[in-house]
Amino acid sequence: MIELDDVRFNYGGGGEGGFALHVPSLRIERGESVALVGPSGSGKTTLLHLIAGILTPRSGRLAVDGEVLSGRSDAERRRFRIARIGFVFQDFELLEYLTARENILLPYRINRSLRMTRQAREEAAALAASAGIGGEKLDRHPHTLSQGERQRVAICRALVTEPSVILADEPTSNLDPDNAGATMRSMFSLVQRKGATLVMLTHDESLLDGFDRVLRVTDFLVGEPVGAAR
Repeated sequence: MIELDDVRFNYGGGGEGGFALHVPSLRIERGESVALVGPSGSGKTTLLHLIAGILTPRSGRLAVDGEVLSGRSDAERRRFRIARIGFVFQDFELLEYLTARENILLPYRINRSLRMTRQAREEAAALAASAGIGGEKLDRHPHTLSQGERQRVAICRALVTEPSVILADEPTSNLDPDNAGATMRSMFSLVQRKGATLVMLTHDESLLDGFDRVLRVTDFLVGEPVGAAR
């Protein structure tokens, strides 16, 4: 579960020319899929980064998966993020010198609490196959894969350690409609199989029917959207 109670955050002092969010109360249940929508400057990325512990609220209580993140140190929030949250990025963020298989298994290289076992490798291969990037594609480098295949590699990387929360930052914005639809179907299927919570930013209204709930971030915005915030 993701819980926000009376959470306040601001840039620039929250006054004129600044930017502020206030979330009186928000609950996202485990296994729920939620889309965050709103115009540029309404605070979508800010809210996502608060949930991830990248940003910290000025006041209020924020808890993810039973762990209260508000008030914790940067190091503590980073450890939590590595261990419990999977990210899917807009621009894929794959390492070109690694194969698709190696990119998927990258969390095992950077998280000291994870062990790269034969079982982990087998489960990663099975996850990739279920996303349509199995077989010889696993041994190819990102530049030899299609846009949709690269994004599905990124989704598998986010899911491979079975995190309780998946945060996705407009993962289909660089894809054509066909690839966007296929990628979303794959992500929904994989997330549901893992029983994870999905919170995703999107500008694409055509994708919203697949979500359990849609949150309009302007409901939490104090004042008008500003171009400097997202």
